[in-house]
Amino acid sequence: MRRRSFSLAGKRQNPSEISWRRNLAVLSGVQVISTLGFGLIFPFLPLYVRDLGVSTGGSLAFWAGLAFSAQAFTMVIASPIWGAVADRSGRKLMLERATLGGAVIVAAMGFVQNAEQLVILRALQGATTGVIAANNALVAAQTPKEHSGFALGVINMARWVGVAGGPLVGGVIGEIFGFRESFWITGALLGVAGIGVVLWVEEDFHPVQASERPGFWAGYRRIFTAQGMRGLYGLAFLRSLGATVIVPILALFVLALNQGHEAGSVAMTGVIIGASAVTSAVSAIYLGRLGDRIGHERILLGSAMLAALLFVPQAFVTSGWQLAIWQALSGIAVGGLVPSVSALMNLYAPAGNQGATYGLDNSVQASARVVAPMIAAALAAWIGYRGVFVGAAAIYAVAAGVALLVTRRTPVLSPTPPQPGTDLRT
Repeated sequence: MRRRSFSLAGKRQNPSEISWRRNLAVLSGVQVISTLGFGLIFPFLPLYVRDLGVSTGGSLAFWAGLAFSAQAFTMVIASPIWGAVADRSGRKLMLERATLGGAVIVAAMGFVQNAEQLVILRALQGATTGVIAANNALVAAQTPKEHSGFALGVINMARWVGVAGGPLVGGVIGEIFGFRESFWITGALLGVAGIGVVLWVEEDFHPVQASERPGFWAGYRRIFTAQGMRGLYGLAFLRSLGATVIVPILALFVLALNQGHEAGSVAMTGVIIGASAVTSAVSAIYLGRLGDRIGHERILLGSAMLAALLFVPQAFVTSGWQLAIWQALSGIAVGGLVPSVSALMNLYAPAGNQGATYGLDNSVQASARVVAPMIAAALAAWIGYRGVFVGAAAIYAVAAGVALLVTRRTPVLSPTPPQPGTDLRT
C-alpha cells in the first residue's frame, strides 16, 4: 500500500514529485530544534533533582544519576521495537511519535513534585522518543543512495548544532525563567518540531508485502547477520562510548585545570563542548559528501585513526584553552565517523529495513551512554581525570581496528556519483 502525502494547499502530492532535498531541509530544522530542546535541560537537571527532593529514600546523587541513565536504558529496549514498526507503518509516523510524544512527556516534567516522578517520566521519554533514529531512517529511505552520505551528514550536522547550543541556551533559560519553565519551553520546541513534520515532511512509503516480511526477531537477525553490519554496530557503540566517556568528568577536569576556582570554569566547559560540536557539525557534512565520492569506508577508517591520535594529547593539557583546541580538532574526526557509519548501514542493510536498521543503531548507541559514566568513574578513580582521555583514545583505537576489519572483509558498496542530468528526486 502506498502512503501519499498532502501539500499545505490540500492537494494530493504525487510521490514521484517528492524532493529529497526539500525533505532534508525540513528534517534538518526538526533535528536542530529537537536536539536543542532536549539539550536545554541537561545543565540544570541535577539541580532540579536537588530542588525536588526525594520522598522514598536514597541519596540525591543516586537519583540524579538515575534521572540521566533511566532515559538511555529504556531507549535501548524501545528503539528496536519502534524501528520495526517504522518499516511496517512508515518512518514519518515514527518521527511524529518521537517529537509530539516527547513534547507532552518533557512538558509534564515541569509539573513533577519529587525526584521519583521525574525519573519515571525520564524513563517514559526514552521509551517514547528517538528523534535521531527516526530522522536517520526517514532520510535514508527517501534519499538516493549515491547521496546518502551527504544527506546523513547534513542531519548529523544539524544534530551537532543542537548539541552545541542546547546546554548554553538551557543555562541561560534556567537562570532567567527557572527550572520548571525550562521543561515547558522544551516541550513547546518539540511540539513545533512535530508540527513541522506533520505539515511539511512528505513520504513515499512502500511497505514490504506481509507475505515477504520476516517476523520481528527474524528481521533483526537478517539485518545483524548481513555482511559488515555487525562491525558497523560495533563501531556505532565505540563511537558513542568514545564521545560520551569524557562527559561525566569534563567539568571536574576543567575545574582542576583552573586550580579549583569555579569562576570561569563553567563557561570554559561550555566553550569546550561547543568547540567540539561545531567542528563535528562542519566535518559531518563535508566528510559525508566526500564519502559519497571516494567511498565511506575510507572516511570511516581515517576518522577513527585520527580520533585515536587526537585524544592522546588531551591527557597532557595544562589549561582549559588547550583542551578546547584539542577538542575542536578531535571533533573533526568524530564528526566524520557519524555519517560514514550511518551511510554504510544504509548500503549494507537489507532493502526496506531502514527503520529497524537505525532503531537498532539508536539502541546500541544508547547502551554506550548507559555504561560510559561507569567507565569514566572507574578510570578517574584508578588513574585520575587525565586517564579518562587516554581511555577515550584507546576506545577510538579499537574502533580503528574494527573499521579496518570491516573495510577489508566487506566489498566496497559506496555508489558512484550520478551522471549529469540524472533525476535526483525520490
